[in-house]
Amino acid sequence: MPFPPANPALERALAARGYTEPTPVQEAVMQPGTEARDLLVSAQTGSGKTVAYGLAFAASLLGAETQFDRAAAPLALIVAPTRELAMQVHKELSWLYEHTGARIVSCIGGMDGRAEARELYAGSHIVVGTPGRLCDHLTRGRLDLTGLRVLVLDEADEMLDMGFREELDQLLTTAPETRRTLLFSATIAREIAALARKYQTDALRIDTLVRNQQHADIEYRAVRVAPHEARNAVVNVLRFFEAPTALVFCATREGVRHLHGALVERGFTAVALSGELTQNERTRALQALRDGQARVCVATDVAARGLDLPDLGLVIHADLPVDHETLLHRSGRTGRAGRKGVCMLIVPSNRYRRAEQLLQSASVTATWGGPPTAESIRALDAERLLADPLLTAAAEPEDTALATALLEGRSALDIAAALIRLHRQRLPAPEELSDPFPPRAARAPRELIATAPRVAYAEPEREAYVARETGPMAWFSMNIGRQSKADPKWLVPLICRVGTVTKRDIGAIRIFDRETKFEIRAEIAAAFTASLAANGADEVRIHSTVAPAPASRTAIERTRHPSRPVAHKRARAG
Repeated sequence: MPFPPANPALERALAARGYTEPTPVQEAVMQPGTEARDLLVSAQTGSGKTVAYGLAFAASLLGAETQFDRAAAPLALIVAPTRELAMQVHKELSWLYEHTGARIVSCIGGMDGRAEARELYAGSHIVVGTPGRLCDHLTRGRLDLTGLRVLVLDEADEMLDMGFREELDQLLTTAPETRRTLLFSATIAREIAALARKYQTDALRIDTLVRNQQHADIEYRAVRVAPHEARNAVVNVLRFFEAPTALVFCATREGVRHLHGALVERGFTAVALSGELTQNERTRALQALRDGQARVCVATDVAARGLDLPDLGLVIHADLPVDHETLLHRSGRTGRAGRKGVCMLIVPSNRYRRAEQLLQSASVTATWGGPPTAESIRALDAERLLADPLLTAAAEPEDTALATALLEGRSALDIAAALIRLHRQRLPAPEELSDPFPPRAARAPRELIATAPRVAYAEPEREAYVARETGPMAWFSMNIGRQSKADPKWLVPLICRVGTVTKRDIGAIRIFDRETKFEIRAEIAAAFTASLAANGADEVRIHSTVAPAPASRTAIERTRHPSRPVAHKRARAG
């Protein structure tokens, strides 16, 4: 379907960029009857909404003309939640309005405010900025909104989540009441609806989201890992996919610093983005990604809002997102503008249920599996080397001369082996990882699993059975027992925490006076031991042990009748 009729100058720009068919949101805002109305639009990330509202307000700014008059007070104001998104909007509108003579000014926090003031005094047609910086210019009298015809709130839900309600109220209240207000949001939550009712007039509601259906251009995968191997799993995922650009999300700034350092140490060309960086540092990092000097970006959620990176084919959730909206927002950085992308969730065993809840809340179906193995990565490396265009490209004369010199005294096999070694040296080494948890389909049916604890008491031990899988078990021992008031109610959570297992992986628990012995599924015993080394608790020491001897019948009888002397029972029996 071709683009709906637009301003001829904008049509030229679209054609020059190779735009032949509109996205759903672009088509929706260009329908007859939308030209002069306020719009309340919900569209998913990466749907082309910047071009959409650039087309939508063209008639309000230009009318039937193809060129702007001399720049004075701005005619359009676009408000974006983050510096990165504001810069991206400025870039998109610059090429879209390239043939109209538009003067587009950006007002972004972290940039030189005095230089922005000079740009505003020189006049503008469109202003793009972040809420705080725009309000600062407005308060200082540098930003004149008296001639404003259109005000756009881009990612309004993000701005409210980030606490910009007062700044938005100031901008919307100061702008002329005769303006058009275009509100774009990923979701129309209660606060967004209230904002629309207060500041929009007879707004046309446009919803281009497909409910209960995941993004068709994003392939979701979830990788099961032991917690102490989560960072190494990121390494293998990056090596397995070899995407031109990859974005890795961490929950904290400290996590970004740690993972970024680990990736650089392993040989990846990586940059970091977090709120603690200056604007110049963030700009340099993004430019390195766009220039191809870096391939991996490690970022927090705040720093990654509004990012639109070229050739971003892979998103990795190194830390699980806090909610399903964050999951969709992170994942939406890839699979944009019709390009395919992969979204990988790194799921430690103790966060398995949380990951399932996130995916279900987001109406996303993910393919579960273990992490890419070092063997599979090496096999892919071999395939990629054999398919490398360098092997089929025509040789230059100087290359031929050097190749002839190399062949003197060396066999073709020696030279090929050297080429392979050079190829491997430039690649980060994959990590040896375990997949301690079998796929869910391979687990025992629920009806074979005990649904409630069964406790039996014995002397000198107490034995408690918790819900578990069937199959071979391995015994472990910890240095606390009945004298330390050991009880399955708090022992089970402790074992799950330090060993990164679930209660279904635990078998019998036998509590003695000074120690406790318990079972772990034999197939994950090695991973359990490794997790103990990484997550060991200060209050207990756990190590592998042999199975305890079964309790005697006399000991059981003593437990059942603790007040009855054994000698008296024997005398009566005689």
